[in-house]
Parts: sequence; structure tokens; C-alpha cells
Amino acid sequence: MLGRQTSGSVVCPSCGKLVGVRDAKCWSCGRPNPGLWGYAPVLRRLGNDLGFVQIVTWGCTALYVACLITDPSSLTGGGGLFGFLAPSGRSLFLFGAAGSVPVLGYGRWWTVLSAGWLHGGILHIFFNLLWIRQLAPTCAELYGAGRTAILYTVASVTGFLFSSLSLFAPGIFRLVLGGGGMTVGASAAIFGLLGALVHYSRRTGSSQVGRMAWGYALVLFVFGLLLRFVDNWAHLGGFLGGWGVSYLLDPMKPERGDHQLAALAFLLLSALAVAVSYFTGLKVLLPPQLPQ
Repeated sequence: MLGRQTSGSVVCPSCGKLVGVRDAKCWSCGRPNPGLWGYAPVLRRLGNDLGFVQIVTWGCTALYVACLITDPSSLTGGGGLFGFLAPSGRSLFLFGAAGSVPVLGYGRWWTVLSAGWLHGGILHIFFNLLWIRQLAPTCAELYGAGRTAILYTVASVTGFLFSSLSLFAPGIFRLVLGGGGMTVGASAAIFGLLGALVHYSRRTGSSQVGRMAWGYALVLFVFGLLLRFVDNWAHLGGFLGGWGVSYLLDPMKPERGDHQLAALAFLLLSALAVAVSYFTGLKVLLPPQLPQ
């Protein structure tokens, strides 16, 4: 069923060594159940990220389309290049946008989990998914698929916490870094992956990874400072969150089975946050549009 292997050897998802499909523990890294009940070869065919990029791609795309369908009136508006095919503020609020208005104004604290799966326009989602396809497989190669999903989710949460609480920052910082009443996008998680790669380079001495990650992060951050609608608080919080979690996970140690279980739990919580946002959002007064 689904290509399940019941005998022979498989590659341990954590260390890459050959183990028996029925082995209780990997002899090399100690990972329990390295054969994943015989489904390790099936999952391996999804790539080193075990399908995480596909999950993010299809999840973000489905929610983007759902936002457009929920309030199609936004499709007739203008907004210029970056506002082309932009979901309305009403639909983004319904599906779980974060920011000071939803989190502080309406007490929708769970939106720090859902906001990273939403996007404010066709270019917004296109470039974010492009960066995810660039960075997530690299992180999965270095940290493992489970820890990459953990890094991605926690960085997104810390990014939107920074953005939502930026209301309390001194005025000069709010002026420079932006932030807003309502915010969405995967860029906080993208900066989290960059933060994790920076920590990996410091932990392992891989200067090539470090140069690449710092280069991408600086270019994207400077680009964000030049555009007034970019939420740089989310970028900063995401980078720090990714660096901090990667410090706790320690890339020098192999990924464990509980990391993948934790990753699955984070993905399920994110889906639950979207559902709760939608059904509770129907009962409250909706903000008219995304903050400019």
C-alpha cells in the first residue's frame, strides 16, 4: 500500500546510513524507528524536505485563492503593480491576518500562526514561494525536514509577534521599520530560514553558507526598508526567531523522530488557526482594508 516496504534496508532519515526497515533504532545516530513503519522510501521520494515545500506552496496558494473568492469585489480595484489581484482586508482578516488590529484590538492572538500562510497580492505570493523553494531544501539538507518545519513555523510566529507588538516601540523605530495594523506573508518565516543558515555557518564553520545567508538577508532587509508597505518588524522578528530556534535544535546533532512529530503538530496548529480565524472572524466587525 502506497509503496510500503516490509523487508530489507532503508536510509535513515536522520543520518543517511543504511538500517533495517524493521530496526527499532538506528545503529549510527540512535534515531528510533528509522524505517518509519516502512514508509521511509515513500517519504524520501518527496525529496530531502519530505514534501514540506509542496505543503507550503499548495497551502499558501489555496488560501490565496480562497481569500479572492471570499470577497471578489477586491478584484475590480486598482492598487498598482504590487496591489494587483490583492485580496481585500476583509478576507485577509477572516482567514487570519496578524498585526496590532487583529491581535491587540480583537484579541485574535492565534493569528500569529495563520498569517504566514496568507498573502496580499500575486507578486507577494509569487516571490515568497520562490524564496521558499530556494531556501527550504537547503535547510532540510542541513537540519532535516522536521526541524526545518519547526524553524519555519516558529520564525513566522516570532515575526508576527514583533509586528503586532511594534505599536509599543519608540516612534523612530516604527517609522523606519514599518509594521502595521494588519500584516500577512511568508517573509517572516523566510528570514527565519536565513537566520537558521547563519547560525549553521557559525556552528559548523561553513563560511560559504554564512556568506550566502547574510547576503540574502541584507539585500532583502534593505529592499524592505525602501518600500513603505513592507513589514520589517516581521522580518527582524523572523530572523531572530530562526536563529534562536536553530541554536536550541543544534545542527551538529542529527534530527530525531520527535522533531518530525513536533513539525506535524505545528502544521496542524497552523491549519487550526486558519479555521478558528475564519469562523470567529465572521462574528466581529471587519476592518475595511489592509493598512497602507
